[in-house]
Amino acid sequence: MQLVRYTAGGAPEWGAHRDGEIVPLSGLREDVTVQNLNSPGFLTVVEDAADAAEDQSVPVEDVKLLAPVPRPGKIVCVGLNYHDHAEEQDEEVPERPLLFGKAGTSVTNPGDPIVHPAAIDEVDYEVELGVVIGQTAKNVDAEDAFDYVAGYTAINDVSGRDAQFDDGQFFRGKSYDTFAPMGPTFVPEADLDPHNLDVACRVNGETKQESNTSEFIFGVDEVVEYISNITTLRPGDVISTGTPGGVGIFRDPPELLAPGDSVDVEIEGIGTLTNPVVAERDE
Repeated sequence: MQLVRYTAGGAPEWGAHRDGEIVPLSGLREDVTVQNLNSPGFLTVVEDAADAAEDQSVPVEDVKLLAPVPRPGKIVCVGLNYHDHAEEQDEEVPERPLLFGKAGTSVTNPGDPIVHPAAIDEVDYEVELGVVIGQTAKNVDAEDAFDYVAGYTAINDVSGRDAQFDDGQFFRGKSYDTFAPMGPTFVPEADLDPHNLDVACRVNGETKQESNTSEFIFGVDEVVEYISNITTLRPGDVISTGTPGGVGIFRDPPELLAPGDSVDVEIEGIGTLTNPVVAERDE
């Protein structure tokens, strides 16, 4: 099952994405929240509601898709978490997850522009699987980790490389407004195997990254265990699980984003998240 947040000109609402159409879930008696989406019983109610409302479906082109988690409490990112990404940097495989933070205010919607800041030159793309936390998680064991995961979405972890390298840390380069496109769908945890998903990134239709989450160094369960033993994960927090090889900065010569580009990040079972790049002065 693929779920979406969207607007048809009014308030944001949730729907089920089926065969290129959106089935509204406005008839549910309970609000759709990540906590509810962590409940198998509630997901059954959602399926039934979508079946009942199928005759009210509208083409996806007739609505505006929104980020599934518009205001995450925190975005915890995992660096160097694909074997092929470590290889392209000639880096040793880390012994434990390498973590950094990305501001929640960097989230933007499918189709909305990635704004290329005037203050930096090296804006890069990164396709990543996003893990949405569904219930409070503290000191979770890996074997229980998926009980705390509501589901998955796609994230483009846009990165200002010159800011990242000049600062010697990640936060500024990762946190400019619009630097976390998210979507286009949310898929409940039981409906995807996060450790065997094809992922890809294309710029102007040309494939730049292509891999599979089987290349993860640390699986979702290990990452949830590690993070929850450091800081409490709360419903609506998002973990961005790292990117495969092929990022622009490590190409020879580097191939970075410029205004006028269009970026697609695609994850099997979730769909394709597309965003144009615009100059800050043109916003």
